[in-house]
Amino acid sequence: MWQPILFCLFAAGFFGFSGYRFLRLYRLAKTQTGKAPARFNRIPERLIQTFINVIGQKAVLQKPGIGILHTLIFWGFLIITIGTMEQFVSTLIPGFNFEFLGQPTYVSLLFIQDLFTSFVLLAVLGALYRRIVLKPKHLGQSSDAFWVLAFTGSLMVSIFLMNASHLLATAPWYELAMPMSRRVAGVMGLLNLGTDAYETMAIIFKWIHMTLVMGFAAYIPTSKHLHIVAAGPNTFLMNLDRAKPMSTINFEDESITQYGAAKNTDLSWKDALDYFSCTECGRCQELCPAWNTEKPLSPKKLILDLKHQLFDKKSGEPIIGKEVTEDVIWACTSCRACEVACPVFIEHTDKIFDIRRNLVMMESKFPAEVQSVFKNMETNGTPWAFAAAERANWAQGLEIKTLAENPQYDVLLWVGCAGSYDERNKKVMKAFVNILNKSSVKFAILGTEETCTGDSARRIGNEYLFQTLAKINVENLNRYNVKRIVTACPHCFNTIKNEYKDFGGNYEVFHHSEFISKLLSEGKLNPTKSQPATVTYHDSCYLGRWNNVYDQPRDSIAKLPGIKMAEMKHNRDQSMCCGAGGGRMWMEETIGRRVNVVRTEEGLETGAQVIASACPFCMTMITDGVKTKEKTDSVKVLDIAELVSDSLTN
Repeated sequence: MWQPILFCLFAAGFFGFSGYRFLRLYRLAKTQTGKAPARFNRIPERLIQTFINVIGQKAVLQKPGIGILHTLIFWGFLIITIGTMEQFVSTLIPGFNFEFLGQPTYVSLLFIQDLFTSFVLLAVLGALYRRIVLKPKHLGQSSDAFWVLAFTGSLMVSIFLMNASHLLATAPWYELAMPMSRRVAGVMGLLNLGTDAYETMAIIFKWIHMTLVMGFAAYIPTSKHLHIVAAGPNTFLMNLDRAKPMSTINFEDESITQYGAAKNTDLSWKDALDYFSCTECGRCQELCPAWNTEKPLSPKKLILDLKHQLFDKKSGEPIIGKEVTEDVIWACTSCRACEVACPVFIEHTDKIFDIRRNLVMMESKFPAEVQSVFKNMETNGTPWAFAAAERANWAQGLEIKTLAENPQYDVLLWVGCAGSYDERNKKVMKAFVNILNKSSVKFAILGTEETCTGDSARRIGNEYLFQTLAKINVENLNRYNVKRIVTACPHCFNTIKNEYKDFGGNYEVFHHSEFISKLLSEGKLNPTKSQPATVTYHDSCYLGRWNNVYDQPRDSIAKLPGIKMAEMKHNRDQSMCCGAGGGRMWMEETIGRRVNVVRTEEGLETGAQVIASACPFCMTMITDGVKTKEKTDSVKVLDIAELVSDSLTN
């Protein structure tokens, strides 16, 4: 009778302590006062995605090697837990087991459990080899990780020793259903200790196993393995769509006195759930352009630093400090590689944007060069120091009508600041106009009524300036009853399509790469002029990772005569940023290697004669990179509109 009493004492102690720690986590999450995103809609889709990514481990398996090891451990734990529950109940009720399920079911269950115990043990050994021998840089060294693997491996060993001792002591009818345990029993049987000794060993190893399980339960709430509890809910609350607009501040609400996040508590409970979900796998860091060019930002470390602030009861202290510095926050290009790579759907950019908002709007702390950008946006409606009256000068001689002059149009061409003022991107815009004319598309522009969409202002943290510009644009667009818009700038595309909705702007928005692909597919364009060249395409972050537009630009290029495609080492979701997003276009890069040069090097490695882009920011950054590498004589940087336009004959 001692076993049931002792088990109850152990269970009460370990599980009670675990429950207390989980309660503390809940209370910590409740201290977060920020507004969490509304994610309790589309329940069926959320349940499906949770099943696919938690049970199916889809996101984890994006990296097949470690993904398979993790999946084996995860599935193994699910299956082995059934056996653990059998041990718990049999300790309280001697003689209990799952034989009542029927012999075929019970035999199958025992076989699968025995098999997965082996798989988990092998996966643990594989994970240890990776950490001790391979040592991927992005993974880092974590004593917590070694403790977790030690716990897991010890659990599997205790199961084999428990089962083997049980087989030697009782020789049950189902022993053939446990082939791996029988092999262990064969080795242990060489000791020839006798039935009573093996029966005692079975009890000892059973208690070791159960104590390890209960100890693990107590350890989980403050370890990296907390993700096994938090990742499921975090996956359920994931952003279901690739597009993700930034949150909007209601400046008319006088009860709001804090803009952005100054302290950890200014973030939301969803941010806390993100911290709890982090597996410390380093996939975010592995793809981060800032980290890979020796900047102080590591997306993984940022999440862990915020988590430690919460755990260490530093929630009342400023976020910006010794660990999370201003350089960390300003290094982000908002490329979103971290979020796309994360297997548990942590949203890193939201936290960075909120911290920037506080720095800019509450503390007036931002890189000095941004001051002129804000001033130009306020006075001229563009980041550059050009007059608003000059916005339509690029179109002189092209006979392009404005909306005021031509109410009979099919689509509005949103030119954007780069297309209006930057000399290099004016050529892109003229090439796209040629495409529209050749395909007989009826289009018009806003002309001097267009102003900056405010994308850079918002990403830098000046939400008030963004909203001022957004409201002006939405008012003009709605006044002309605009329904369809096409633009060559992914930043304008993302902002108008996904973020103007909060201000009454609901439009069908195309990026010019999508529009060109559509025209080619419909036979409205006939590219016949051959351009013998190898072309590599650079994915714009705000076109790709923010809006999932990958195929259309490639399809358009592939349809051009004479063109051969070559992919860079990092492409599509794994693509590397050009370094200009998140307002970095307007900031000096003084730490580490230049992001645009590193990305350009990847383009040059393909041997392509042309690096194609579909973004004015990318065009500028890659062009500068080619100049830095002194390759301007052999490598051209062209927008896809220029490639298509040059393939069209009169």
